[in-house]
Amino acid sequence: MSEQDSNWKYADDIVIESEAIRRARSQSLEFGLDPVSPALGAQLAVFAAASRAANIIEIGTGAGVSGLWLLQGSTSSVLTTIDHEPEHLAAAKQAFADAGIPSSRLRLIGGPALDVLTRMNENSYDIVLVDADPAQVIETVEHALRLVRPGGTVLVPHALWQGHVADPAKRDDITTAFRTLVEEIAASSAVVSALSPAGDGLLQLTIRA
Repeated sequence: MSEQDSNWKYADDIVIESEAIRRARSQSLEFGLDPVSPALGAQLAVFAAASRAANIIEIGTGAGVSGLWLLQGSTSSVLTTIDHEPEHLAAAKQAFADAGIPSSRLRLIGGPALDVLTRMNENSYDIVLVDADPAQVIETVEHALRLVRPGGTVLVPHALWQGHVADPAKRDDITTAFRTLVEEIAASSAVVSALSPAGDGLLQLTIRA
């Protein structure tokens, strides 16, 4: 194991996940999904706590792993989460219930993300998490930038896309989309941004107030 891989494994292993998150992670894997790693989940919780987020929107619910981490970080926030798969939403709803999160802090919306997002209010969210169809990541982040308030943050897990983004020889459509997104965000003066290697990568961009 390389030193880098050893560091990543240590960063994941040191995180203590709640029983509800562990169950949601297991359910995600049964669905064939790729939930955020424990280390990346912990980062999401820190972002939610540090920003004192009141309103969070998650694009791509999965079985609830990332949503649980966000709500664990900010215990007073309201989470709006969108997924096109009813089975995923049902599993996430159960995961939130298992974690003791009241329904008043949740809004689960079914439907294709790009259709649902056109109906959401602009400048209304402290955090927008983008973890939906990777083939639509650029379009989804464009919506996220519209929804997040000035001073708010957009978070994009899987930004290194299975380690392919850093390899210029990898030129499939999804890898190219993530690479284009990362490079354009890095060059933008409208945001403060960083790319973390935790998990499969986390692109972080905060809108300049």
